[in-house]
Parts: sequence; structure tokens; C-alpha cells
Amino acid sequence: MQVTSQSFVDGAVIPGTYTFCIPAAEGHVCLGSNRNPQLSWSGAPVGTRSFAVICHDPDVPSRGDDVNQEDRQVPADLPRTDFFHWVLIDLPETTQAIAEGEHSREVTPNGKPGPDLPDGSRHGLNDYTGWFAGDEQMKGNYFGYDGPCPPWNDSIRHRYLFTVYALDVPALAISGAFNGQQARNAMAGHILAQASLTVTYSLNPAVPA
Repeated sequence: MQVTSQSFVDGAVIPGTYTFCIPAAEGHVCLGSNRNPQLSWSGAPVGTRSFAVICHDPDVPSRGDDVNQEDRQVPADLPRTDFFHWVLIDLPETTQAIAEGEHSREVTPNGKPGPDLPDGSRHGLNDYTGWFAGDEQMKGNYFGYDGPCPPWNDSIRHRYLFTVYALDVPALAISGAFNGQQARNAMAGHILAQASLTVTYSLNPAVPA
């Protein structure tokens, strides 16, 4: 199975078009275009009944003590954890691509609606739902795609893995509002094949490109 994108090059820096935040002319960051990237896939095995797409960042700080704090850096040796940026399941077996901007075209304060989509697929909650839970202007349920916005003082460049899964069931046994880990748990034992693209991103000018 192979996955490709017209929006970025595997292993390269993700363009700001697809990010939640970009470097600011003044201050540290400002909002990006936040469009979901284009993805295409092929070579799914016989028996595929549906597809799922997950984008996650495995490099998120496990503690927030130093995150976005002036005159401090998030240390490179801090243990890291997953942050889900996109969770999409139950894509029909005939689906072979997702268009740029099909699921996100801008930053949407208070989140985008979900989970149900017109083609029968479903969006999960991404982890901005928890990140903004205490922010009165931004809190809400963030379904679908919201792009990278790593801490502007992180010592490391973050990786973003876009993974397409070929599954042997037409729909995952999960209901209501679900998150990335719950989608992963539901996929266990049903994955026939998977393929990924990895891009990187940093908002810290001290981190080499």
C-alpha cells in the first residue's frame, strides 16, 4: 500500500498552509491557513472494507511546565507523548483520495462540527479539544483536521505522521464523540495494511531547519 500527497514532500517541512500556527512578524506565532493537505493512496489489499486516516505528533511534551514560557526552553530530553491532529474513520472502500481543504480551510474557534460526514465517514475529536478546554474564546469540540502548532520554545523539531489504514470492516465499533486513541483501539485486529508520510515543523527560530 502506498500513500502520496501533492501538498508536501515526505520527510520535508510541512508548508504553513497546512498548519494551525505560523511564525509571527511580531511576537512568537499567529494563526496559519490550517487547510487539510491532499492525500492519495493505492494498493490496498483484497478484503479492504474501509479506510481510516490519522495524523499525530509523537513529539509533544509530556509536561507543560516550560511550554511557551518566556526565557525558557522545553528540554530535548523531556519524555514525549502523542497529540492527535486528525482522526477520520469509516471512509468507503472506494475512496482513493482526500482533496486539499476538503475537511478544513481555516482555524475555526470553538471547533468544527462532527462526527458524521455526508459519505458515511466519521471524524474523531482531535487533541485541540483538550488543549483549549480552559480557554473561553477557543474551547469546544474540535472534530476533523487542525494542523501543527508546536510550542514556540521547544528544543526539538516535531514530526507529523499522516497514516492511512486499510481495514477489514466497513465501520469501526465505536460510537459518539471519540478520540484518536479510541479509534486506534477500535482498529486493533482489523488493519490489513497501512502506509504513512512524515513531515516536520518547528516554530522555534533556534531550531535548525
